[in-house]
Parts: sequence; C-alpha cells; structure tokens
Amino acid sequence: MLSIRPFKKGFDEEAFVSIFNACFGDYDDIREMTLEEMKKMEELPSFNTDGMLVAEWNGETAGMINAYVDKLREEKKGFIQWLGVLPKFRGNGVAKRLVQKAIESLRQRGMKVAETWAQTDRKACMHIFEGFGFKQIRTTSIMRSNLNTIPLDIGENKEIGIRKAKLSDDNEIELINRLNNEVFKDHFNFRPKPIEETRYMLLELPWFQNQTVFFALLQSLPVGFVVAGIDEGLNKEKNVRYGWILDIGVLKRHRRKGIGTSLMLNAMRLLSAYKMEDALLYVDDMNPTEAVKLYEKLGFSTLRKNIVYQLPINKA
Repeated sequence: MLSIRPFKKGFDEEAFVSIFNACFGDYDDIREMTLEEMKKMEELPSFNTDGMLVAEWNGETAGMINAYVDKLREEKKGFIQWLGVLPKFRGNGVAKRLVQKAIESLRQRGMKVAETWAQTDRKACMHIFEGFGFKQIRTTSIMRSNLNTIPLDIGENKEIGIRKAKLSDDNEIELINRLNNEVFKDHFNFRPKPIEETRYMLLELPWFQNQTVFFALLQSLPVGFVVAGIDEGLNKEKNVRYGWILDIGVLKRHRRKGIGTSLMLNAMRLLSAYKMEDALLYVDDMNPTEAVKLYEKLGFSTLRKNIVYQLPINKA
C-alpha cells in the first residue's frame, strides 16, 4: 500500500540521500551526494523542508519529491523538485501520486503556478508532468567547450581590467552580491539574493569548494563578474575533468562591448590552468542577453536540454 508523508528533518536525510543517488546518479552533471553534504545543504538560507514529501510502499521508503516555496519570492509560484522513485517501486503509480501531492501542497500554501523541469531524455518524467497538464514554457541547455583550444581575438574587450576577487573579504562578497542582483534582474526566475545566500554559494556550497571570481573593471569600476568552479567529486566519480562557469554577468549599460567575452576567456584559461579538459555551463535558451550566441562564439556546443514546465494551480 502506498502512503505519502511529510519529510522529517533529522530523521529522513539518509533516505533522501539514498533516493537521490539512485535516481539522479546517472545524470552526466550530477554526482552522488553524501549524508554530510545533505546536512550542509540544509544550512542554505533559502532551504526549507516544508514541502518535502516521502513516499512509502508497505512501510518501505520508495520515493520523494519537493514542493518548494521560496519565501523570498514575491510571485505566487512554487517549484516541484527532486521527483525520484526507487527502481523496484516504479510502475506502481508512485511518481504520479507524489506529483499530485506536491501540486496540492503548493496550492494549499497559496501558490498560483507550479513550475518544474525535465531533461529531454527522461521521457517518463516528461510524460508524467504533461499528463497533469504542465505546458512547456522554455528550454535550458547545458553547454560544453573543450579547453584544449581556447579562442583569441574574437571581440574581447582589451581595455578593461580583470581582477580576482578576495573571497575572504566581506566587502568583496557584498560587491558580488550587488552586481548579481543588478545584472540578473531582467532574467527569468530572478529574485534578489540576500548577502547570506551569496556568501553560502561562494564559500560553503558542498559541490564547488574551489571557486574563483573575476571582476571586469572599466576605469577602475566593477562592471561585471564571472564565477568559475570545480567539483572534484563529480570529476572523480564520472572520470572526467570538468570545470564550470557558474555565473557570468555584465551590467546592462556595458553590454555589447566585449566585456562578457573577456570574462569568459579569463575563466576558461583559469580552468585550463587547473588541468580541466572541458568547461561546462547552464544557460536559459531565452536569456535576454542572447548569451547562447556568446557561448557558441567561444566554442561551446549543446550537450543536452531541459524543458521548463508550468501549470496554473490556483483552482482545484
């Protein structure tokens, strides 16, 4: 018999890790999580367990889902995350029941729209979401570029200065936070980040403990930044040498000047110096800055795509 219950903080972390690793371990950009990393993730300022649900089949943990409400977001939109069912329980309607419960949870907490995503090769997930009426609203891509041949003279701005951020300095963290909130305010799903969240993402995120930030300086003033990182655990588990462009942005009034190109090239050279073989990044295909064109110019090509879905849920 199937039952769905709330996640119990301090009790269900081990089950969460087990399901996460079984269901997401074969993704090329996701590695297995440790219990310690799960507990560290719970320290993220925006993390909460209010909508996390656990499925049990005859008393045995079978799956999970998260009906997440970002309490810092003004719009009434909730997110369905981490849908996973252990292989031996698949085919019993567990995933559908979890999605149904997640939608109900978001609706009960006043959300008007539910948003989720599915990788395009995960046909079962796509079928489940579309069966509930979710509609595709956009796509995102994970892109990759080989670092053996980093291009030169492709329109980079040669007048700006590049400075490495001192992440041990709170003033530098505050500067990154201000730039982030200004640069991305016209992007999909933006909401301002509090300084505590920026600090956590740069200094305490379990997956990217080796991060570097570069500022672009125009007449000594910061006008953009890029964040590069390496997940040694992913590289070891997948037997790859991936480096990541985790964030890049240029203030709107300074775009189309080659500054983003310069920042990207510096980040790619850094990753190459760390003996990484490929640079990877995520991008919204409808990014208002047309970032995909920049990445393609730098040698990036699409590795795979995700579909972003939404469903109106304001009415039962």
